[in-house]
Amino acid sequence: MKITKVEAIPFAIPYRKPLRFASGEVHVADHVLVRVHTDEGLVGTAEAPPRPYTYGETQESIVAVVDKIFAPQITGLSALGREQVHARLERTVGNPTAKAALDMALWDVIGQAAGMPVNELLGGWSDRMRVSHMVGFAPSDEMVAEAERIRDMYGISTFKVKVGRRPYRQDVDACRALRTALGDDVCLYIDGNRGWSASDSARALREMADLDLDFAEELCPADDVLGRRWLVSRSSIPFVADESVPTPADVTRELLGGSASAISIKTARTGFTSSARILNQCEAMGVEVVIGNQIDGQIGTLCAVAFGAAHRATTRRAGELSNFLDMTDDLLAEPLVISDGTLRVREGAGLGLAIDPEKLARYRQDH
Repeated sequence: MKITKVEAIPFAIPYRKPLRFASGEVHVADHVLVRVHTDEGLVGTAEAPPRPYTYGETQESIVAVVDKIFAPQITGLSALGREQVHARLERTVGNPTAKAALDMALWDVIGQAAGMPVNELLGGWSDRMRVSHMVGFAPSDEMVAEAERIRDMYGISTFKVKVGRRPYRQDVDACRALRTALGDDVCLYIDGNRGWSASDSARALREMADLDLDFAEELCPADDVLGRRWLVSRSSIPFVADESVPTPADVTRELLGGSASAISIKTARTGFTSSARILNQCEAMGVEVVIGNQIDGQIGTLCAVAFGAAHRATTRRAGELSNFLDMTDDLLAEPLVISDGTLRVREGAGLGLAIDPEKLARYRQDH
């Protein structure tokens, strides 16, 4: 089964409201639909969400690297030869999101060829995950109102709170307002997107010590090496590395260097193959993991839940699987549904997804 064609189709779907956080804000999902075609008529599909403020990729750069570099290198290879494909992709540095989408599209092909769901091929631990919801920058009352709406409408009881503003006290006040309004039965954790200094992070964590936070993520920059190690050594809750660990080697450096004590795994960044390697690293070292979100649409979210539900370790915490709720539309013919705080994987071979051709025609940007 040979790869015959690779497509990178840019599309853009507006958000209902901007999602704001320390390293930027998102108004439009300007993503790339990646398709891998084979000589047996099977087509694998995935989504690449560019995040220029994090990894330097843009919609235009993903399309260019797939069309001009990756597609010529992997066309003609076996769709089952993932190691050969990865060896070709790794000749080019960076571009993690483009590489991840190609990897997941290949897994979709492999699942279809085997007549099995990708979730089962990856591990098959469960067919669903509990969902956490991300609450972005806004006045405290608006953040509380959003969290209450999401809780009441979807049954979600875990919330990731974006912090990292300066002065830091507005974020402390927002977290306190959320804990007061939502009560002790709801899980809260914070994500700074590298917005604070190590000293600001330490002060903020002290002031929030009574809020029973589950963990803290990327409060200060990874390149503040000594400051971050100092902060992590004093943190009473797990410190999650996210943007700082785009590769398995980065995971090793952050953990062994004392700059993190838990890891966020994002399939949008490491696909299924490298995500599995990172998960194995973390399990071998006794390190907790969480399934993160790169502000994915429904296609990317479907990939994330397929991987997360497949493994015992990644189902222990709620996965970040709800950002698509803020989009005005999506490309899936059958939209995802969050019910009772959980999201199920799709039945059927591969990833079980189908693209609505009319929606793709409406939102694609390469006409």
